[in-house]
Amino acid sequence: MANPWTGEVALTIEGERRVLKLTLGALAELEQELGTGSLVELVQRFEGGAYSSGDVLALIVAGLRGGGADVARSDLLRAEIEGGPMAGAKAAAELLARAFMVPGGA
Repeated sequence: MANPWTGEVALTIEGERRVLKLTLGALAELEQELGTGSLVELVQRFEGGAYSSGDVLALIVAGLRGGGADVARSDLLRAEIEGGPMAGAKAAAELLARAFMVPGGA
């Protein structure tokens, strides 16, 4: 089960419930993968609804890696996500929000 207080998000991929988490290492890989100057740009794209399917895929891969899975982007290109692309986008957005959530709301 995913624990939102530790930044975890659950997503069912290929019928298996997976726990995703953006660790510092996963965030660093994500920055490199997306080629952005900072993750702030990515957050702004999600906040403005201007994110791409590549952004969603990169976040899911980073979250899976941060959650302990040994996966590559190519592993997910044909994977079935329960709930479809919108469920994937929602999980990606939640991952970003939880990664930068300040404990206690302060």
